[in-house]
Amino acid sequence: MVRAGLNAERLTQAGAELADEVGFDQVTVSALARRFDVKVASLYSHLKNSDDLKTRIALLALDELAEQGAAALAGRAGKDALTAFANVYRDYAREHPGRYAAAQLRLDPETAAASAGVKHARMMRAILRGYDLTEPDQTHAVRMLGSVFHGYVSLEMGGGFSHSAPDSQESWSRVLDALDALLRNWPAP
Repeated sequence: MVRAGLNAERLTQAGAELADEVGFDQVTVSALARRFDVKVASLYSHLKNSDDLKTRIALLALDELAEQGAAALAGRAGKDALTAFANVYRDYAREHPGRYAAAQLRLDPETAAASAGVKHARMMRAILRGYDLTEPDQTHAVRMLGSVFHGYVSLEMGGGFSHSAPDSQESWSRVLDALDALLRNWPAP
């Protein structure tokens, strides 16, 4: 018998909350069953396995990030758009560390193509239109921005900037200034 109120959406949301509390790597169907005080077997009518749960959490995180990114970009261009979008990633990672980690999950090609990850790439390309980049430089720049955003956030969350001056916020601002300058002066091939 299926426990009243449990469904894939509710379990995914609870799994995302659990990821934020204990870390994405610690999320399993067993851990989720303990949270609801049910037997693991009762969740298998909603979830295939822990990988399915993690994929659902990753898709939720990508959706949330895309929604926040779109709201942040509305009416902005150039450096203002770049800064707003970058801050969405950084703020989301701080507020939802487990979900942010989930958003980095490697998805199979079909799932990735249907995910909000595609929206993220489109938003980055929209930002880059303000810098007059064409292909293949636009693709190189999308990869660079993703690397910088994720790299900085990962290092910061791991405590990499905790023991030295200046404050990481000051460095973040300078990194965004440098990205803007680089994008405005993109090197010729």
